[in-house]
Amino acid sequence: MASSQAVVESNLEYLSLNKGQRILYKISHFFTSIPKKLGHFFGSIPSKVRKQSKGIGGVFKNIFDAAVEGNWKTRLSFILMGFGLGTQHQIIRGVLNFLYEVVFIVFMVAIGGSSLAALPSLGQLGQVIYTITETVNGIPLDVEATVFYDNSFTIMLYSIITIALILLLVFLWYGQLKDSLVLQRKGVIGKYTSDKETLKGVLDKNYDKTLLFLPMLGLCLFTIIPIVMMVLVAFTNYNSDHMTPIKLFDWIGWYNFSNIFSSSASSGNGLFLKVFGQVLLWTLLWAFFATFSNYFLGMIMAMIINIKGIKLKKLWRTILITTIAVPQFISLLLVSNMFSDTGVVNTLLSNWGWIKTNIPWLTNATLAKVMIIVLNTWIGIPYTMLICTGLLMNIPDELYESAKIDGASPAKMYFKITLPYMLFVTTPYLISQFVGNINNFNVIYFLSGGGPSFVFDTTNIPYQVSSAGVGRTDLLITWIYKMSVTAVDKDYGTASVLGIMVFAVVAFFSLIFYNHSNSVKDEEEFQ
Repeated sequence: MASSQAVVESNLEYLSLNKGQRILYKISHFFTSIPKKLGHFFGSIPSKVRKQSKGIGGVFKNIFDAAVEGNWKTRLSFILMGFGLGTQHQIIRGVLNFLYEVVFIVFMVAIGGSSLAALPSLGQLGQVIYTITETVNGIPLDVEATVFYDNSFTIMLYSIITIALILLLVFLWYGQLKDSLVLQRKGVIGKYTSDKETLKGVLDKNYDKTLLFLPMLGLCLFTIIPIVMMVLVAFTNYNSDHMTPIKLFDWIGWYNFSNIFSSSASSGNGLFLKVFGQVLLWTLLWAFFATFSNYFLGMIMAMIINIKGIKLKKLWRTILITTIAVPQFISLLLVSNMFSDTGVVNTLLSNWGWIKTNIPWLTNATLAKVMIIVLNTWIGIPYTMLICTGLLMNIPDELYESAKIDGASPAKMYFKITLPYMLFVTTPYLISQFVGNINNFNVIYFLSGGGPSFVFDTTNIPYQVSSAGVGRTDLLITWIYKMSVTAVDKDYGTASVLGIMVFAVVAFFSLIFYNHSNSVKDEEEFQ
């Protein structure tokens, strides 16, 4: 009773606020509610563990029943996968399970077993150069022969693949064993499930799983495995001094993480941490302004073109879409040259007598950031304009007519009708754009190259900063690229740590904002 009264009082307090105060209230409420939600999450862990333990208990019970109650066909399935299925009218499933077992054994003997055994040490011997004496035309000559033995990178990769195949083997092994027992029990009462019925289920009842098989396979191969590799590399000393296959790299624990977040003298008096903080802050600011400037300007552009009475609508849309037709990197490189210190823009302004010294469009840190955001709108507005054009046409005209009768101004109709509708429909798009801008490599790299560079008044500069050439307009993703590709002293371990930071930031904003968006919470009410 007391809690419901508190809710009522809270709602009345919220309704008494003006618009600005409501916005501030929502923002503060969002952040203050995070500890409470974390408390609910950790508080729900025991119940989730109990549910999972029941499920695990059911798995062991089925295995026990198969061992005790199963006939010889089912019991033989413990060793020969698919035997119980193949001998009980499901030949196709039985053969497929048996083939996977054979392929798995061959893989483990050839690659998997040795890779897993070498994973704790990541290899013992890398490149070895032998001197061989050969006789050429009767003259003995010493010839060097290079032999590569272990490769830490391939050991790690094959180990991850092996673990994934082991998990798949366990899943298939349990599934065929459980189904074999089910088929045995059905056979007692004379009920059989043939391959024909199984195929019918694959194309009918379980059609969703059939369609998702290839996407899930691609997700595992091209997303999950690379992420796991990135996480593991973050705990190694994989860098220019330990470059495979010439040299092996080793596990170093949390050293790369402590090196980033340390403020000790060994890390340049916390210089790396300061640079990381500034790059992270700029990454978030860039993603915010790049996302919402394109969104609102694109929406306004679409609304202007859609106004009744505007002539040559197709022409204006075509002109805006033309920027999409030109490859983005060409446009960015052209604009970068135009706004360089000796570019066309400064040359024209100087010739006209408007400036006496060149304007540092892309060499001054603050001005470069502003220019990048402004120039990005030229690239992003057409996309948003196209999306908003179709959505604006779907808003019922009756809503605007009723608002006009009630005396609503155009601004009020926009904030009460147009904007809520657009935000409801495009919130997933906004989230994906925000995440995409966090990882927007092209705009930063081709416009400014990450410059201008940081200026430090110290000689103890970490090589991850000095060698990579990180600049004031670099995003985390461009810094990672420089550190792992273009730097003289490459450091894949630290780059992987930064990659984990990017993943954490992206996951946080994606999950939090999507789950709190009206697109998810108020879908039925909106409809």
